[in-house]
Amino acid sequence: MSRLILPRLQRGDYAFLTLAAAIVVGDLLTKWAIRSWLDRFDAWPDPDWNVRIVHFTNTGAAFGILEGAGLLLVVTSVVGVALILVYFFNPGVVSPVVRAALALMLGGAVGNLIDRVDDGEVVDFIKFPEWPAFNVADSAITIGVVILVWALVIQTQTGLKDGDNSS
Repeated sequence: MSRLILPRLQRGDYAFLTLAAAIVVGDLLTKWAIRSWLDRFDAWPDPDWNVRIVHFTNTGAAFGILEGAGLLLVVTSVVGVALILVYFFNPGVVSPVVRAALALMLGGAVGNLIDRVDDGEVVDFIKFPEWPAFNVADSAITIGVVILVWALVIQTQTGLKDGDNSS
């Protein structure tokens, strides 16, 4: 039987994994607080405010797509988490910006995955006008993707590759 080969953690890995864990903890705590504080579909403060705290749930993905496709979303989340980890532990990925982006994406993906597996749905609670409700995990994933794209564009424009120290 083949053994699972786990990557060796380097000193710098701990900061990024701590960031991912903080996102997971923050996401789960805020969702717990919303479930405890607001009944489903309730909102605070009154509707005249631009930003409100709401208690919505979502069995789909972003913007309500794939509503009710729980198993598919769990499987794709697990695959996504695995791919993030593979890329994160790739020895060539040394850029702190890229690693921070991956940590944000990892924490967000795990936070929503825990919700999906535990409850079959994700709690969304931050609501801006004309925008679907979202949560801490969604925010971390979005910020991580934006940072990752930005870093890759900068690398492409400057001709630097991750791990290059020449400049």
